[in-house]
Order: sequence, then C-alpha cells, then structure tokens
Amino acid sequence: MEGLGLKARPEQATSFPRPASLMGSSVYSAVQQQDYSAGVWLRRRDKLEHSQQKCIVVFALVCCFSVLVALIFSAVDIWGEYEDGITEENCSKNCRIVLVENIPEDLSFPDNSTSHLPLSTGLHTLLDLASRSVEIVSSHWALNSTDQEPSPSSAKQGQRLFQRLISLQSHQINLKVASGLIESTELKSLSEHSAEVHYLNMTALTKGQFHSSFWVVDRKHMYIGSGSMDWKSLSKMKELGVIIYNCSCLVLDLDRIFSLYWQLEYKDYIPSIWSKRVTALYNKDNALSLLLNNTHARAFVSSSPDLFCPKDRTRDIDAIYRVILDARRFIYISITDYLPLVKRSSHRYWSLIDEMLREALILRNIKVRLLISCWKQTHPLTFNFVWSLKTLCMELPNCTLEVKFFSPREQRDGILQGINHNKFMVTDSAVYIGNFDWVGNEFAFNAGAGLVISQAQGVDDRTATIVGQVKAAFERDWYSRYTRILHANKVLECSKHRVNQPSMLKSQAKSVENKEILNTSL
Repeated sequence: MEGLGLKARPEQATSFPRPASLMGSSVYSAVQQQDYSAGVWLRRRDKLEHSQQKCIVVFALVCCFSVLVALIFSAVDIWGEYEDGITEENCSKNCRIVLVENIPEDLSFPDNSTSHLPLSTGLHTLLDLASRSVEIVSSHWALNSTDQEPSPSSAKQGQRLFQRLISLQSHQINLKVASGLIESTELKSLSEHSAEVHYLNMTALTKGQFHSSFWVVDRKHMYIGSGSMDWKSLSKMKELGVIIYNCSCLVLDLDRIFSLYWQLEYKDYIPSIWSKRVTALYNKDNALSLLLNNTHARAFVSSSPDLFCPKDRTRDIDAIYRVILDARRFIYISITDYLPLVKRSSHRYWSLIDEMLREALILRNIKVRLLISCWKQTHPLTFNFVWSLKTLCMELPNCTLEVKFFSPREQRDGILQGINHNKFMVTDSAVYIGNFDWVGNEFAFNAGAGLVISQAQGVDDRTATIVGQVKAAFERDWYSRYTRILHANKVLECSKHRVNQPSMLKSQAKSVENKEILNTSL
C-alpha cells in the first residue's frame, strides 16, 4: 500500500474516536444553548406577565378615575349647562316683591280694606317676563273645568292660563313641570306640546303626597304660595302668596328644590348621597341678606319632608319654629286645617307645633291668633285641640290666645265658595308662607316648600314691608263678617261635621290635654 503511494480516505481518517475533552465541550455548549433559550423564554414570559399586570392595573386605575370624575361632577355645580350664566357669585339681591291673592267674587270686604294683586294677574306677569324657561311645581292640575264640574265664567281664568302654558314652546321657552300626578289629561296635553314633565312617586318615596306649589322663571323670578294649578285657585278659593322679581340669588336656592324633584322621577328610593346641585345655599342659620322693595330683609327657603332635605336645607317645621321663636309681640296664623296628629292606621299625637305655641303663650307671653277654615273637611278633633290651647290661658293674665273660624258658603251646585286656603304665619318681625296646612301628616310625609322673610322695620306700615302687608291682610280677614268664634256655650258646625255639645267638648279637651302630657313628639 505504501509502495503504491496511496493515501488514506478522509472518511477513514476521521473515523477514529474524538478525544474526551472535545466531547465534553460540545455537550456543555449544547446545555448552555438550552439554558439560554430557556432563559429567554422565561424572560419573555415574565415580561408578558408583567405587561398583563400593568394593563390590569392601568385598566383598574382608569375605572377608578372614571368613577372619581363622576363623583366629582356630581358634587360640583356645572353652571355651563345654563345659558343664562347666573351663579352664586353674580346673582341679584336687589329685588321687588308683590303680595298676590285670590279673593272670590262672593267675598266682599269694605272698600277701604287691604287689597293686593290678583293671583292670576301675577302669574301672567311672570309669563310675560319669561324668555328661556318656566319651571312649575303644583299639587293639582285642573286649570280646565271637567264635565262633572260647572263651567262658570270664573273658570276662564284657568283656561286662559293653560293656553298660555301650551303656547310657550312656540316662543322658544322651555316649560318644565314636576308633579305627583301620574294620570293627568292636562299634563299629557302639555307633554304633547313639548313640555318636559317629571313624575314623583310619593307613595313609594315617603308614603305621602305631593303638595308643593311654586314657580321658577328664568332663574330670576319666582312665585310661592297656597294657590295651585287649579281653576278654583284662580276663582273660587281664597289664596295668598308672593311673587318676587329679579331676585336670582333667592330664586337659585328655590330652583335647587325643583332640581331635587327633577332627579326623583320614577324613583322608588331616596338617594343616600345628594348631588351638591341640590344642597341649600341659605338656611335659618345663614339667611340671604337682600333688598325687598328697597327695604333690608333676610330670607331663606325651606322644604319637607325630612328625607327631601339634603345638606344645609332647613326643614319647614324648623323654619316655623324659628319664626315663632323670634316673635316678640304677636303671632298670627292663617291656615285651612289645624290638627296636631299623624293619621295612619292609628292616630298619634304630633306635638311639635302645638308645643311651640304653648311655649310662646305661657313662657314668653306672646299674643297668638289662630284663623282656621271651617268647611266640610274640618276634622272634629280640631276643636278639641283648640280648646286644649285655650284652657291654658284661662287663669293666666298675660296669656292671650284667640281663635276664629273662617266659614265659607256652600252654593246650590255643591261648590264651596270662599274657602280660606291660606297657609301663612306673620309676626312682628317675619312672615312664613308655605304649602302645608298645620297637620302632622303634612310635615312627616308630604312634599312641600316654604319661604321665610324677616323684616324688622316698618311692620306697622301696611305698605312699607311685605311683613306689614301680610299682617294687614290677616287683620282684614280676622275682623271680616266671615269669621266665627268658638264659644263654650254654643255649637259650631262646619258643613257635615258637627262638634260635640259644649260640656262634652270641655271634658274632651281636658282629656286631650292630659294625653298630650303623657305623649312624646314623633
């Protein structure tokens, strides 16, 4: 083989076994490669998991931020949604106030007695001033008399007002209505003419009724009083209220009560946290200082029931207490019904207002006059409670309580004429005008609003202040021929209800008084 000079084949030359060092190096390299690949995979997996965690965290933060933004916006006034731009900082405090009444035609007072702007005329002036919005809250909607009711000429006032409300949309004026009436042909008709109507289910919310009655126009002007959107309030019933012009500071606060109603549409629960948009701007401890007809005054609005009073809102019952507490000489009260009871499945004594009057009579020697309507719905126990109050002053020389009943006349058609539907109180320094009769159920369960105005100056001047004007209106009614006094030796009859004989009345009054001592207020 050597002689022939033949060389070994490459295959044969490389067929010999490799050294152990070379084989170990190859294995090590392979393991390193595998470790590297595994490390890369693990790092990628860690990055992926970390990225996923970051996405989850970011998503959670976005959700939390969205919720936070929603809460912030719900708690802050967003004035931008109003085109008028009226805020607490630039609102008006130089206001004009007018006392409005409806005096039925069949009630006649002396020519020299007090008279004020008719309620229907005042409401039309508000519509004349409206340029953007009219917001109405009313316990009743019956401006058009029904087929079951007579349609006298006096009903035309209601029909005319209804037609003006229908025509608001044609003048690019937005009409909003808050009501507790689910079934109302008039509200349906208003809705068909582009009015926005929100309904409150008071039965589900408080097991009560919707008795609020006020207007807000352009967030500058307002009406509040006893009159509702009923043709009888503009003709047959005796009503009293006030209209305030160019008073956006006070109107903004009343508008917040409207906003509260607006948010409760179709709800069957009361929110645990209210938006700041419905919290009070002013209250009994922080009243608004303003000018009313160039006279200094302080004012705030109140609301009921307790569940409808968000932060800083004064309850109606507390507003009444403040007015009674601040009185120094007299307290005059004109209401349809007075009954310190809560009537549910059983009657419970509701002592709040009754105790306020007792304190004013006995401890502070304040003169109190009660003018109550005597009509077909007067509860017989009203007379018992009145007698209970009167007995307090029998042996006290400086205790003065006078009670009269304003008695309407019933016509052949069955309609009561001239019912005293007023719901106000006036003292030597303040006036309270509300939506409620002084009955326990009203304050405990029903929705209503009130207005307190304090004016210490010129109370005895019938034209100088609104306090003096309301006092003059009360005295006109008090001394009129339509009032009747409850005597111990006579029987007073209010339509279908007839009180007990005087001897029984006194004994029942004494019994009621004893029960009052044992009961506690709700």
